[in-house]
Amino acid sequence: MDAVTQWVRTSWTKASRGGPAAARRNAVPVGFVLPPLTGPAVHEVLMDEADGFTPRESLRDGPPTGVTGAYTSAVRLSEADGRLRVELRATSWGAPRRRSRPPAVRLAPGEWVRWQVNYRFSWPAARGGAWSYRLDTLNLAYGPVAAEAFLGDPTHHVDERAALR
Repeated sequence: MDAVTQWVRTSWTKASRGGPAAARRNAVPVGFVLPPLTGPAVHEVLMDEADGFTPRESLRDGPPTGVTGAYTSAVRLSEADGRLRVELRATSWGAPRRRSRPPAVRLAPGEWVRWQVNYRFSWPAARGGAWSYRLDTLNLAYGPVAAEAFLGDPTHHVDERAALR
């Protein structure tokens, strides 16, 4: 299966829900230049409020499973009839619950999807009972693409972002 995968995850707390911090958070990119790839690999970019939303990039070999760490989103891929079926599986740990989900996207060679889903997490009282928020963006192409591919407009866009209170 020839898929190029980039996960972008942005995490924040209530402190970045308004004012200059929210403007900084909202300005972070949802796509990045790909590093040199030599086979199936996953490019991960993590940005967090705690470090000023500075991108931390990593590259790991293998299929595109989920974002590293707890409370992950995951992706399911399958090939049939010359197309790649892409389905994002939202984590069951975050709110809001998504009982109705968009259908899988079928990509032809050379096409790519940007799939976005956001969450609100409640920490236990032992950790202060605070809310945290996260936006997961999956950029996934069927077949090889240029390093700058995910900086442009996707062939398909699935937006599952919900109003998080």
